[in-house]
Amino acid sequence: MRDIFTVIKFTMRDILSRKSFRISTILIVVLIVLGFNVPNFLNSLNGGNLQDTILVSDPENLFDGQLTALDNLGLDYAFKYDNLDLEEIKQKVNADDITAGIFIQKDPDTNDSLSAKFIVKNAALYNGFPPALIETLRNLYTNIQISKLGLSNKQLASLQPQFEFKLEQTEDQEIGGNIFVMMMLSVVLFFAIYFCAYQVSSSITIEKTSKIIETLVTSTTPRTIVLGKTIGIGLVGLGQIILFAVVALISAYSFLDPELLNTMLDLSSLTPLLGLLMIIYFILGYTTYALLYALTGSTVAKPEDIQSANTPVVILTMISFYLAYFTLMDPTGDLNIFAALFPFSSPFCMPLRVMMGVASVGEVLLSIGILIVTCIIIARIAIRIYSNAILNYGRKMSFQDILKSYKEK
Repeated sequence: MRDIFTVIKFTMRDILSRKSFRISTILIVVLIVLGFNVPNFLNSLNGGNLQDTILVSDPENLFDGQLTALDNLGLDYAFKYDNLDLEEIKQKVNADDITAGIFIQKDPDTNDSLSAKFIVKNAALYNGFPPALIETLRNLYTNIQISKLGLSNKQLASLQPQFEFKLEQTEDQEIGGNIFVMMMLSVVLFFAIYFCAYQVSSSITIEKTSKIIETLVTSTTPRTIVLGKTIGIGLVGLGQIILFAVVALISAYSFLDPELLNTMLDLSSLTPLLGLLMIIYFILGYTTYALLYALTGSTVAKPEDIQSANTPVVILTMISFYLAYFTLMDPTGDLNIFAALFPFSSPFCMPLRVMMGVASVGEVLLSIGILIVTCIIIARIAIRIYSNAILNYGRKMSFQDILKSYKEK
């Protein structure tokens, strides 16, 4: 155990002393803070108003002067009202005095229906007339025309029945949780596992090139080196992820609008138990991939060969991540259950199933058990191949060489 702690300390000290690690950590922290300040920055550029400003013109008074009701409908626009003609609206849009304009008139062809034009500077940024405005203007005009018929309150109520719209699923198990938060957690976990595990391969290959490994293997066993480096890099990576998460949370609560924050970052589904599970899956997922990268790192002799050697593991990582990501669209489906149990995708999938409330205790325990067994199997293979391949300074080992090395005692 003492040798493992020695390797862990050596690995952590080596990573923390690297200028590239410090600079990249500082840059990411700065980018996180700046990222959460983007809305405030845009707000300042837009004169303190993030909403699009739309000028509405009704020169024929088709809406009986009631267009100002748009201000009270909770639409995500700031409205101005002025009976300008079409060319005057275009001039204001081109001069950036307004974001867009709406020009309303009777259809010149039929003279029966209405014509509403949405004037913008660049039509490529819009997918036609905004649907929310279409529905709002149609309902507003309809209500104005109905009010002119002199109907009783009872007749008006029959024309506008009160519906209660609900979303109900056929599954007995209720699905909850904030989808945005769940997706972000999955992405963060993926990058944390991927980049931390990748460091193991890079570290092993660099030490082989610098001949440091010769000193290590004469001082301790290959198993101690593999496990020590895996744990050391994992601890640094976990600390880095916690730092980023803390900075992100502080920045979010400091710079974002509270209403927007409550909508997008509803953390009510994040319980202490879920936090513990995420740490467990991070550790096991990281260990699984780190050992795979340790295996590939020990088979190359030059740092420039690391990328090609790691390609199979990268492909496996990407497939596993997207398997978990896309099966979340059907969290009660068989494919999602498979992704939650498959050891290479379960670190990305199972915590989100728990967050949605669709994972049973048995599934979680089975998933963790499969991950632990997978880690042990990969560790045995990686340590054995590492022991026979670590002092290889020649060409990059082929798959046949790896099999031969594994069979050697």
